[in-house]
Amino acid sequence: MFEATKVGRTVSKQDYKEQQEELRTQLLAVQRDLRASNIPVIVLVSGIEAAGKGEVVNRLNEWLDTRGVQSFAFWDESDEERERPRYWRFWRSMPQRGEIAILFGGWYQTPIEHRFKGYCSEAELDGELNRIVDFERMLTQDGALIVKFWFHMSESDQKSRLKELSRDDKSRWKMVPDKSKFSEHYAAFEQVAERIILHTDRGISPWYLIEAGDRRYRDLTVGKTLLHAIRSRLAESTTEEPNGQLGGPELPESSSAQITLLDQLDLSRSIKRDEYKSRLKKLQAEINELAWTAYNQKRSIVLVFEGMDAGGKGGAIRRITSSVDARLFRSIPVAAPTDEEKAHHYLWRFWRHIPRAGHMTIYDRSWYGRVLVERVEGFAADAEWRRSYSEINRFEEQLVDSGVVLLKFWLHISQDEQLKRFKDREDVPYKRYKITEEDWRNREKWPQYKEAVNEMVVRTSTKHAPWTLVEGNDKPYARVKVLSTICDTLTEALKNAPSPTAGYLPCGEKRIQDEK
Repeated sequence: MFEATKVGRTVSKQDYKEQQEELRTQLLAVQRDLRASNIPVIVLVSGIEAAGKGEVVNRLNEWLDTRGVQSFAFWDESDEERERPRYWRFWRSMPQRGEIAILFGGWYQTPIEHRFKGYCSEAELDGELNRIVDFERMLTQDGALIVKFWFHMSESDQKSRLKELSRDDKSRWKMVPDKSKFSEHYAAFEQVAERIILHTDRGISPWYLIEAGDRRYRDLTVGKTLLHAIRSRLAESTTEEPNGQLGGPELPESSSAQITLLDQLDLSRSIKRDEYKSRLKKLQAEINELAWTAYNQKRSIVLVFEGMDAGGKGGAIRRITSSVDARLFRSIPVAAPTDEEKAHHYLWRFWRHIPRAGHMTIYDRSWYGRVLVERVEGFAADAEWRRSYSEINRFEEQLVDSGVVLLKFWLHISQDEQLKRFKDREDVPYKRYKITEEDWRNREKWPQYKEAVNEMVVRTSTKHAPWTLVEGNDKPYARVKVLSTICDTLTEALKNAPSPTAGYLPCGEKRIQDEK
């Protein structure tokens, strides 16, 4: 497949000079149009060694307005990155809508290197590539434009370029000598690259193979290709693919045929005051000890709390935070997204708060707002919230596969109990801040929220991330159930070290760790 990158295409100095001026003008114009759009542009730059990837990116930064462009190189992982799921570092690099991010290697770099070095099998590589395809599809469905460049040249041209670079003490190739080993096995590296390109070359995010032997030809081709890609994307009304999802089954109209999982909860469950106090004290001491054990074992913990308004989420969370050392956790209250958050994929703001190894993040409401409030209130289109089930499942799978202990709680109360709590909040001065007009409006849509919750649990209660449904009419009972579930889950999870799957981690990482 690389034959087309070895035919010897060139551009003269005069032609380059004339075309560069016009190309730069057009790129700046289309960049201004891009700023007014909702389209983030992600440019992935990869290829064989000495192909001039750094030179190309420098040229793009020269031609474009750098106030709307950021470049990221993914070399050795920092301690901060190693202590989180692998894709955390890429989510941090995602551009805002209307801006451009240029990623050297991106999510392809590690799989390429590990397969080339023999750290993983072809099957393991394919597993990671499948994850990449899903990841890119998710970004493009959200409106992103992904432009992927692979720079290639003949083996003889590469050797000549490497010889030239060896004389330049400032070349990146010389500064990162470990990478030069790829050029010593040109055919093997080319074979790995071909497999990766064929597997991930999709209509929504195609690869552009660029002949890199002639610098002028290379730079102009990249600039013109990027210009055309952005123009074409701006001219499209949408990138939406037919989602093919019709939702849940159509149910008979009788009430007995329309009961949900929430209807099966026994909301009369309660606990006596004395028993509550003794159990709470014991559980809080246990969860504090388990949090320190998780810290010493470098196991991250993510707790997700969802529920009907006034369902008791805050009270349950306070019983956790009051017992765990404040240095070990962060509590994230999730409200309406800010302008910065709305300028990114909806999962971006949650990825930002994924805890580092040994720490805990508590989400007071979460990414499930996409299939709850955004669905019911019409803030997300049908296609957006319907496809988010699979996006959320993949997100949570990545967390669990990387060793995160993930627990999800839905705290449920009856309509009568909610009304009682709403009135209590209005009557008690120090509770009035908790009740808003929005709470009363949401209450009017109880049946719609109930239906949404039922489908959410059905579609996202998985083996790796099950939901715990909590009977919440009696607050003490709900709090004890939440804390005991956390303690039981952590106790079991901390018995053994996590065993991440090769399909999630960078191809071969687990094997490398085992060898050390």
